[in-house]
Amino acid sequence: MPVPAVTAFILAGGRSTRMGTDKAFVLLEGRTLLVRALDLARSIPCDVRIVGDPAKFASFTSVVEDRFLGCGPLAGIHAALRSSDTDLNLILAVDLPFLTRALLQYMLGRAKDEDDSLVIVPRTARGWQPLCAIYRRDFASIAEKALRAGQYKIDTLFAEAGIQILSELELKSAGFSPHLFSNLNTPDDLAEAAQKLG
Repeated sequence: MPVPAVTAFILAGGRSTRMGTDKAFVLLEGRTLLVRALDLARSIPCDVRIVGDPAKFASFTSVVEDRFLGCGPLAGIHAALRSSDTDLNLILAVDLPFLTRALLQYMLGRAKDEDDSLVIVPRTARGWQPLCAIYRRDFASIAEKALRAGQYKIDTLFAEAGIQILSELELKSAGFSPHLFSNLNTPDDLAEAAQKLG
C-alpha cells in the first residue's frame, strides 16, 4: 500500500485548564472532540496520528510524543514533523469542531500547487490559524531552533519559513466562513457550540 501523500496530526496534548477537564474527551453531540477530529482527518483520507500522551491515546491510533515537554503547540508540531513520512502534514488542534472536510481538501489543494512555502496557513480577522494549517517537514528544523531558544510562538516563525496565506477574503470567496476556526476553551464555548451544531 503506498504511503499517503499527506499525514494528519491531531494535537491533543494541551492542559485544558480553562475547560476544567481534558478537552480531547469532552462530549459534543455524543462524540468526544478527539473522535470528531479523528473522523474528520480520516475523511480526506490520509494517515492519521495523535500528538499527545500514549497512555491516554494509544487505543485510538498511532501516537507521537513531544520531544520538548511543556513547550506548547509548537512542540507538538515539531514532534509531528520529525515523525512524519510525508512532505505535507496537516496539523489540527483537537478543539476545532466546526472544521469541514471541504475546507481541509481546499487547503490541501492549495498546498499541492505550492512547492516553495513551508506553511500553508489561514489568516482571518481574528489572526493566524496555525493549528489548522499544512506544514512541510522542513519546518521542523525552524521549530526546533526556536524551541531550543525558548521561543514558543508559532506565527513569529512564519517570516523565516516562507508561507502561503489563505486570507479571510479568499476563504470567504471559496465558501468558507471564518467561524469554522472557532475553538473551544471553556464550558461556555462548549455549550455555545452545541447550540450552533444542534
